[in-house]
Amino acid sequence: MPRARIVCSPMFQKRQLHVEAAAAPAQRSLPSIVQLNGLPWSCPGCGAFTQTSTPYHPGFYTITRKSVKAFVAQHGDVFSNTNPGESQVFNDVLNQADQSLLQNLGLADTSTTPREKETTEKKSTPICDRCHDLLHHHHGVSIGHPTLRSIQDIISESPYKYNHIYHILDAADFPLSLIPQLQRQLSLMPQRSLNRRAKTGKFYHGRKAEMSFIITRSDLLAPNKEQVDSLMPYLLRVLRDALGSSGRDVRLGNVRCVSSKRGWWTKQIKEDIWNRGGGGWMVGKVNVGKSNLFECVFPKGRNEDVNFESLRHGTERMVTLEDRNSNASLRDPYDFQDHDQRITPIVDKEYNEDYGPSEILSLPPAPLETAFPMMPVVSSLPGTTASAIRLPFGGGKGELVDLPGLSRGNLDDHVNESHKLDLVMRHRVKPEQKVIKPGQSLLLGGLIRITPTTPDVVMLAYPFIPMESHVTSNEKAIAIHTQQELFNVPSITQIGAGEKMASAGIFKLKWDVTKQRAGPLTSSAAVGLNTRVLPFVVLSTDILIEGCGWVELVVQVRKKQLESMSAKGDDKDYIEGSPAVEIYSPNGEHIGARRPMGGWILGGPKHVPRSKRTVRPRRSMKGVKKRLKLAKRMTRANSTVK
Repeated sequence: MPRARIVCSPMFQKRQLHVEAAAAPAQRSLPSIVQLNGLPWSCPGCGAFTQTSTPYHPGFYTITRKSVKAFVAQHGDVFSNTNPGESQVFNDVLNQADQSLLQNLGLADTSTTPREKETTEKKSTPICDRCHDLLHHHHGVSIGHPTLRSIQDIISESPYKYNHIYHILDAADFPLSLIPQLQRQLSLMPQRSLNRRAKTGKFYHGRKAEMSFIITRSDLLAPNKEQVDSLMPYLLRVLRDALGSSGRDVRLGNVRCVSSKRGWWTKQIKEDIWNRGGGGWMVGKVNVGKSNLFECVFPKGRNEDVNFESLRHGTERMVTLEDRNSNASLRDPYDFQDHDQRITPIVDKEYNEDYGPSEILSLPPAPLETAFPMMPVVSSLPGTTASAIRLPFGGGKGELVDLPGLSRGNLDDHVNESHKLDLVMRHRVKPEQKVIKPGQSLLLGGLIRITPTTPDVVMLAYPFIPMESHVTSNEKAIAIHTQQELFNVPSITQIGAGEKMASAGIFKLKWDVTKQRAGPLTSSAAVGLNTRVLPFVVLSTDILIEGCGWVELVVQVRKKQLESMSAKGDDKDYIEGSPAVEIYSPNGEHIGARRPMGGWILGGPKHVPRSKRTVRPRRSMKGVKKRLKLAKRMTRANSTVK
């Protein structure tokens, strides 16, 4: 007869941390069944299944923690070691007794209403030790990021007929956070083409799944909402370029640019989620703002305003509680709605020593629906969400699922531990203009090096990144970047990472921004000249650093210096033979390029009128040389007379 095993933590990649009932570690005593029954099924902050075997990992609970002890004392089954029916008998007697007698005995609590008790119970649900450290101490252990195949397996287990995928993109390095061919990988409906007869929907295996693009953290692009709205044509054009050949003839009416921090356009997405219903899935890479957006767009407090007529088909598909009780053999061991979200021992008949139980669902069970559930933990640590977090809404109308983030590169592996969280841009950066003269390079935190390859040109750089930048000679920049010599230059690179620095490629400044950069020469309110009559051209490009931000590069060259002025394709602002830069990064990765956004002009230092300046103006030097010459002449004349 197989021995009973207690599954403590079925992790995301179908691995379970388990202990035998007869085994006992030498260093730490295992929690009792009473304590395990009182713990929540999974951590409400990261979604990891509860476990008490591996500290510092997702889902681990310290039983001696104050909040955990209080939760276990409130929800633990104190009669589990005795007759299981005694607790029910005791509760029935209390319910039938007189309330005045219960108050005299101290067994009745009339200070709070049932609704307040439910709210207190939900608020007191503890999070795991890892989430606690992330919130209060800003440190934790990152998890292994799932693959796209794992995300596909999770979405395929959706209980809803209508599903909607929200592809979350980060505005800081847009569009590097785009997952290529996501619709094909997840078997979603392809983007609608420009043809007016294009289909609006299609079913795959009896289900309908659509996708929308949401660009988060738009407050990093510009200070005002109106300025961000004016960037929508630019963002659509960049997204179309990133989609490649598949994005040329498709509609992009499903793109939203929002800000969870400022609340820009989040209300519209919340209404769409409520009206759409069904399954809503947030898919994206790590640190793109999924959990933060999840908290803003989740429809809270709408359980009482439900149209039950629209839920008729949904209730017919659900298995009733009576059917589950009658068919005990078909009961899902992970369905905890009938067990008050408690962990119960599971007898595993077919157990795999390497991967745990043979039948583990990738999608965890849905928790009980509440009006104001606990939201996922928001942190800058890559991989904060360990497993899918499901939160139903609308009395069964639908649910919103926060999925773990896909890998976004390993740039933080080459950074010191004390500076890993500094790679994420949390606030809009107001960069300082850097002038790169011939024979110089630009260092970004000692991690990235930008070296112009075109001689006799002066470049302007505007680093929109949270790292410090430094301009120095090429020889000194190479020595600092490869860690051959030590200088008094700030660097966040790990010791030994200099050997891994390699070229990420040569990027040309090929987009024409003369009209935006020429100032009063091309302004309609001033001279208003056409760019064709100007003897020079201003070229620019945005260099993207994965997960950090971008650097705007600008250069002005004479038209005679360009090799060719011919246009390529339909992009008339593309110029061949333009100046270029070579970028060096760890392993030659984490670098990209896009057409310039003009962030310096859009969100740079605000121009202050002369009438409102508080700094004392510079002294006028008009006529100073004449006065100096006159003074010298007078001195010579006086000396001659004497």
